[in-house]
Amino acid sequence: MARASARTRRSAPRTRRGAGKRPPVAPVPGVLEIVLATRNEGKLREFVDLMRDLPVQIYSLDAFPRLPELPEDGRTYTENAISKASIVANLTRKVAVADDSGIEVDALSGAPGPQSRRFLGERATDSARNARLLKLLRTVPAVQRGARYRAVVAVATPDGGVRTFEGICEGQVLTTPRGSHGFGYDPIFYVPAFGKSMAQLPVTLKNRISHRAGAFAAARPHLRKLATRARALAE
Repeated sequence: MARASARTRRSAPRTRRGAGKRPPVAPVPGVLEIVLATRNEGKLREFVDLMRDLPVQIYSLDAFPRLPELPEDGRTYTENAISKASIVANLTRKVAVADDSGIEVDALSGAPGPQSRRFLGERATDSARNARLLKLLRTVPAVQRGARYRAVVAVATPDGGVRTFEGICEGQVLTTPRGSHGFGYDPIFYVPAFGKSMAQLPVTLKNRISHRAGAFAAARPHLRKLATRARALAE
């Protein structure tokens, strides 16, 4: 059964040098250790829930406070996800899972895309990014406001192996924000199937239909194989 280390719930400074020399908890024979390359509690809960019936121990980056800040300077989601997962797998010597995602707006030729988090700069707030996107679309009619969330998840192993998986959630960009759940562009991302913005949906539902949940779910069979292999090697 998937478990999250208690150390994952502690905050840590964001800039570090070098990898930690010791694992945060003693490894359990036959249990696959996975490092989710994030400090986002929402992502961690979502991933733990999807892996709940697998024999895995899951850590976030907070469990390894000496890891360096992970770069996100690639031109594509795949480049960023692979880079982060590979760095973490190499430094921790554990299986690493990393994602990169963004919103793609049809009227903007797919922008902001991989630059979604850095739209307006690293220090911009979610509300500022949302306001800017709505301003860019202020003259675009509803029928032309199609958009999608896209996520790519990379699974890297200490031996250098990498697999990638993709998830997509189709929707539209609203004219005004709605809802208080979620983060990022959720308040202005409308999900037609439910008649609500992503930020209006219950967290449990969002975690089932989101782009990231889709990518995590696509990666699950591969992680199951790795967990089965770890158990077999321990016997």
